[in-house]
Amino acid sequence: MIPVYLINGFLESGKTQFIKYTLSQPYFQTKGRTLLLVCEEGEEEYEAQLLSSSKTVMEVIDDEEDFNVDNLKKIEKSVRPDRIVIEYNGMWNPKEMILPRNWKVEQQITTIDASTFPVFYNNMRSLVAEHVRNSEMIIFNRCDGLDDLASYKRNIKAVSAQAEVIFEDSEGEINVSLAEELPFDLDADVIELDDKGYAMWYIDIMDNLERYDGKTIEYIGTVAKPPQFPSDLFVPGRMAMTCCADDMAFLGFVCKFAGAKDLPEKEWVKVTATVRVEENAAYQGMGPVLYANKVVTVKAPKNKVIDFSNL
Repeated sequence: MIPVYLINGFLESGKTQFIKYTLSQPYFQTKGRTLLLVCEEGEEEYEAQLLSSSKTVMEVIDDEEDFNVDNLKKIEKSVRPDRIVIEYNGMWNPKEMILPRNWKVEQQITTIDASTFPVFYNNMRSLVAEHVRNSEMIIFNRCDGLDDLASYKRNIKAVSAQAEVIFEDSEGEINVSLAEELPFDLDADVIELDDKGYAMWYIDIMDNLERYDGKTIEYIGTVAKPPQFPSDLFVPGRMAMTCCADDMAFLGFVCKFAGAKDLPEKEWVKVTATVRVEENAAYQGMGPVLYANKVVTVKAPKNKVIDFSNL
């Protein structure tokens, strides 16, 4: 398998600058040849010296119809790379991308120009979502003078909760926390979550597990019981619109409850539970496990779907 590093984002979002920086780093001066597929050419260019010193062969694919398995295999055969870096076209939908079977995406990174993000997010939300959905890292650059960066982070986390979101200005990285905007009291004996509270809690806990370890929460959700779960586990969660009406997902965490086996699937329940950070097979590692103190049946709420796209 050939490892692929996919760098996407809209034109002039900093993709080329990021790749150039990466190619110039000592850790990238590894044995073997790198194939750089450039699908969108902006103002930044790749210097011949950088390509030569990093053992990189650059190929340009201007037309989306040429980004197909046959053509990619032809380029691979010609270059015989040990790794592949793709600078993907910002107007091409990553969802439609098909790679050769022996190409494996090892990492996906999205770069975003923070100064133009609201325009793209408001007018091309579905495409923005596809750019960030499977990204492990989202880099917001050109953040100088911008005040509403917390909302940018919420928008991204609504689509890709697992992604690391980095903000950079001319001085370096900026720490942007959502803690000050949480719509609930972290110090309450029982943290009661309404729809907005649930959405913000779900987003925040992915980055700050330790913040909720030992906290007691209460919210309304529906019962999901994956077939592989033991009889004392279920997932009390909510359906959420993370981008648009066609983009729905069930969001929730593992909950341990002795009476889980008796809960009907899709039943609406109010859960009062203590959060514990521990290893669980469902997360393939560490994650939040809810230990239910009480689970009671309730009526369905007025809004059955939480809109994460307008937090």
